Amino acid sequence: MLSSGDLAPDFVLPSDEGRPVRLSDFRGKRVVLYFYPKDDTPGCTTQACDLRDHLGVLQELGAVVLGVSPDPVASHGKFRQKYGLNFPLLSDEEHRVAETYGVWKEKNLYGKKTWGIERSTFLIDEEGRIREVWRKVNPKGHAERVREALANMG
Repeated sequence: MLSSGDLAPDFVLPSDEGRPVRLSDFRGKRVVLYFYPKDDTPGCTTQACDLRDHLGVLQELGAVVLGVSPDPVASHGKFRQKYGLNFPLLSDEEHRVAETYGVWKEKNLYGKKTWGIERSTFLIDEEGRIREVWRKVNPKGHAERVREALANMG
C-alpha cells in the first residue's frame, strides 16, 4: 500500500489526447493523480467537474491534474468533450497502474462482488514523491481539499 513519502511508481498510459503520458515527464511539477471508477457516472462527473472548475488555482499552485480510469480512450474523449474537462484522462484498461497504486479493489454492491477502482487521489511533489493520499474519496468538494494540501506544501 503506497503512502506519503513513497516514490510514486512511474507508468505510461494512453490519453484521450491521442498520445501516451508518462508520469516521470512531470518531474519538476506537482501532480494530482486521481483514479475514478467510470466515465460519465454521477460521482465521477461531479469529481471531474469540480477539478475542472478548480484547475486554474491548482495550476497556480504548480500542479497538473491527471485522471485515470479503466475506460477506453474513446470513452474518455466523449466524457471530456461532454463536460469541457481541461485536463487529460488516461486509460488503464487492464488496471495495471490501478493495481500498482493499490486502488483496484474488490467491491460489494448489494451482495454482488465485483472488482473496480476505489476512488482515490495521490498528490505527488516535484521530485516524484507522494505527499498525500486520499482513499474512498467523496467527490463533492474534493478539489478544495486538494487545493488546501497544495497550498500547505509551500
